[in-house]
Amino acid sequence: MKERILIIEDDEGILRVLRRGLGYEGYTVDTALDGENGLHLARERRPDLVILDWMLPGMDGLEVCQRLRALGSMPILMLTARDTVQDRVQGLDVGADDYMTKPFELDELNARIRALLRRTQLERSPVLSFSDLELDTSTRQATRHERVIQLTAKEYDLLELFLRHPRQVLTREMIFDRVWGYDFGGESNVLDVYIRYLRQKLEGEGEARLIHTVRGVGYVMRETP
Repeated sequence: MKERILIIEDDEGILRVLRRGLGYEGYTVDTALDGENGLHLARERRPDLVILDWMLPGMDGLEVCQRLRALGSMPILMLTARDTVQDRVQGLDVGADDYMTKPFELDELNARIRALLRRTQLERSPVLSFSDLELDTSTRQATRHERVIQLTAKEYDLLELFLRHPRQVLTREMIFDRVWGYDFGGESNVLDVYIRYLRQKLEGEGEARLIHTVRGVGYVMRETP
C-alpha cells in the first residue's frame, strides 16, 4: 500500500502539479486549500507525510505546522516562496522536518519525500540490523549470533548511527556532529578510540569486521569482502 501524502497549498496551479506528479509516483494524495481543512483531513485520514505552504489564508503555515505536530510525528515538508535563512530557521524551529523554496523541481521534491519517508520507517522500526548484527533500540541491546554485546552510552549512539546509514561513508565531521554535538571540543582522536572499542566488542568472538576505515574521510559499515 503506497503512502498517503497531504498537500496544504492555496495556489491551485501548484496544487494540480503536485497532485498529478505525486499521483504518478503512486502516492495517495489528499489536498486542502487552507489550514483549517488541512488539519481536518490530517485528523480524518492520517497522512504519512505533509507538504505545507507557509503563506495560507487565515491560519498561516507556521501555526498549522505546530498543530500538526500535536497530532503526531508525521514528517512535514514546508514548501514556500520565503527563502531567507531566518525563514528556514523559523520553519524548522516550529517543527518542519525539511524546507524547500519555490520555484522547485519536482524531481528534487520527490527525492526529499523519499528520504523523509525512509527516515520515518527506520525510526518506527525498533530493531536495526545489518549482516548478523542486531540493535534493539527499545532495550538498547546489541546482539551478534545471539551473543549479547554490552555497550556504553556513546558506543550505542555510534553504533546506531552506523546502522541507520549502512554502506554509506560517514565523514568524521558528520559523526562528531551526530554523536558528540556541534560544539564538541574534545581530543581529535576520541572518535578513533571509540571505533576501536566498538570493533573489539563487535568482533569479540572472531566475527567479521563490519566497521571499516575510509582513509582521509571517515568510516563505513559494510560487509567484509
